[in-house]
Amino acid sequence: MRNHRTSFFVVLSLVIILDGQIGFLARAGAERKVHIVYLGEKHHDDPEFVTKSHHRMLWSLLGSKEEAHDSMVHSFRHGFSGFAAKLTESQAKKIADLPEVVHVIPDKFYKPATTRTWDYLGLSATNPKNLLNETNMGEQMIIGIIDSGVWPESEVFNENGIGPVPSHWKGGCESGEDFNSSHCNKKLIGAKYFINGFLAENESFNFTESLDFISPRDYNGHGTHVATIAGGSYVPNTSYKGLAGGTVRGGAPRARIAVYKTCWYLDDLDITRCSSADILKAMDEAIHDGVDVLSLSLGFEPLYPETDVRDGIATGAFHAVLKGITVVCAAGNAGPAAQTVTNLAPWIITVAATTLDRSFVTPMTLGNNKMILGQAIYTGPEVGFTSLVYPENPGNSNESFSGTCERLLINSNRTMAGKVVLCFTESPYSISVTRAARYVKRAGGLGVIIAGQPGNVLRPCLDDFPCVVVDYELGTDILFYIRSNGSPIVKIQPSRTLIGQPVGTKVASFSSRGPNPISAAILKPDIAAPGVSILAATTTNTTFNDRGFIFLSGTSMATPTISGVVALLKALHHDWSPAAIRSAIVTTAWRTDPFGEQIFAEGSPRKPADPFDYGGGLVNPEKATKPGLVYDLGLEDYVLYMCSVGYNESSISQLVGKGTACSNPKPSVLDFNLPSITIPNLKEEVTLTRILTNVGPLDSVYRVTVEPPLGIQVTVTPETLVFNSTTKRVSFKVRVSTTHKINTGYYFGSLTWSDSLHNVTIPLSVRTQLLPYYYDEN
Repeated sequence: MRNHRTSFFVVLSLVIILDGQIGFLARAGAERKVHIVYLGEKHHDDPEFVTKSHHRMLWSLLGSKEEAHDSMVHSFRHGFSGFAAKLTESQAKKIADLPEVVHVIPDKFYKPATTRTWDYLGLSATNPKNLLNETNMGEQMIIGIIDSGVWPESEVFNENGIGPVPSHWKGGCESGEDFNSSHCNKKLIGAKYFINGFLAENESFNFTESLDFISPRDYNGHGTHVATIAGGSYVPNTSYKGLAGGTVRGGAPRARIAVYKTCWYLDDLDITRCSSADILKAMDEAIHDGVDVLSLSLGFEPLYPETDVRDGIATGAFHAVLKGITVVCAAGNAGPAAQTVTNLAPWIITVAATTLDRSFVTPMTLGNNKMILGQAIYTGPEVGFTSLVYPENPGNSNESFSGTCERLLINSNRTMAGKVVLCFTESPYSISVTRAARYVKRAGGLGVIIAGQPGNVLRPCLDDFPCVVVDYELGTDILFYIRSNGSPIVKIQPSRTLIGQPVGTKVASFSSRGPNPISAAILKPDIAAPGVSILAATTTNTTFNDRGFIFLSGTSMATPTISGVVALLKALHHDWSPAAIRSAIVTTAWRTDPFGEQIFAEGSPRKPADPFDYGGGLVNPEKATKPGLVYDLGLEDYVLYMCSVGYNESSISQLVGKGTACSNPKPSVLDFNLPSITIPNLKEEVTLTRILTNVGPLDSVYRVTVEPPLGIQVTVTPETLVFNSTTKRVSFKVRVSTTHKINTGYYFGSLTWSDSLHNVTIPLSVRTQLLPYYYDEN
């Protein structure tokens, strides 16, 4: 195995890169770029026949077999029909005009966006009658992970106690650099890699000099980390240098893992990029291979309506869901700003990130004996009482001074040497912490205290340098102490793990927020799960890991948490559709933390969490096993939805593989049978419909309770739903009107159907818009 020369910091931002570099020209001199030609549902079961039809289409466009072969990047032939090819802009327009083509889009690039999690969520193996044990820990389920690959030597892929590979598995392990079939076992049953789309857009990529492996092997550790969270095997006595000690495992610890590597490290840019053409090909293969769940900790900026399925993830997800495969995706890491949520397609489960009931307190004692508890992952020795400084001009110096974390570099070395430095930052991102630590360490300092807005991303600083985070209030207290004392000093102790109360649960500041920026009537995110400081496996060549385990934060970490829960639910309820599984998760979620305390959303200012922060709430795995009722969706529902948002009949027909006609007038998007109701532009009274399917006791009677949003009147008819052996699906209507006399923001409430055993709750989000598109400059 190669000796990697540099370290890589996993980038958890889930923002698409739109500056792909293309390295060659077509014969006519026009630039050729990778385009995805999407043809909808496949019309032949023989994959070779489908691929030949793709080549014929290219041949007819380009004029020769050789040109067609050179242009082809991927053929999508299992779950749906289409291909990725290198085309000029004029060629792409010409092929888009063919009647059999649904759409043509340019390739784009994505970035990749647990000892305590499962006990916190009440999913402990110690209870013999819980979801884990009732499903044999998901042993017959296969979780597909589309990410940066896998480190197969990790202990989390041990096959101890795991039976034969499920009979529905049709995939395999692909050989490549430092990887072959012997690296797979009864736990890690599949590993493939997809690089053609990436190479077509990055022709300068050097195979021999690249730090990445041209194989399913993971370089940066992100893919290994998320696979651990979803379905890693039990690994006892795990910690990060003594912090967060315990047993690491995934949500479905006996589920099988199939890895599809689509994300590649670019040495010169120090980033990881994932081609949408490669992602779409991986999803196509995963559908063929027989996965039960697809987990994608990737995201993008929404450039198209999600019903156009014009991004790789939404396209592949649509066909996967129609084949019974639940697709779980990250909401993104662009919070706490509104309308930043990604992965918006209504057939995807979109996941927000929360904290756990755990913190890593780092005691600091000032010279006046006042103790301040900061946050850090610091496992080094205690820093005894040491001079404490805030770099600022004393009034009689010509030197430059700055107490801003990002500008510490301008201070002279003697200002910081041998001292602990206090600085302030407005940035919520962890890069401010690591840079401040680097500047202080370089100047000979002994530690740094970073004061900023409340955030959630902690990571150890290089060489375990003491870097402690506090909020502005505590930072100001420290600053006042420094200014009031002639010789301020501070002592910093190693971090300690604090679990349970009084540590509260919060939606992470980085977690992307709603409302949905493209289709406002579709609530996103759907659900929230822990995604802050999650300990899981990584590569052994990654900085800041201990025995191959590392803390990472992001909606990337929350996503596989939900994927693990989905695997267990599917193992228990084989006949549930992906929509039924989502409904069960959303309608049973906690709207408080597991201890009954209110969940807040981090930001400036912090506020009580609402559906745009966490969807239905915090996932409650045990409750989701018996939801009582579900809001289900099938092919006809998706067709009606597409009609409601204006997708043309021809495209819908190609998408689903059969003739489709939309009604006139077109259906209302408000009637789409989601486990939520979102009305973005209420003016006149509206009436919408929902349908509930009984998955609980045959003879059940449910009664409705409404918590209306402020100033909104909500009436439900009927108020009672009766289910029996012949009546398993019942519809109800919701009439909504506003008492507001002005345009408002969103107000939130809930609608709950209850019997003696179940509470089936969905969020209500309503905005009054008496004068649409009105900009209020006040």
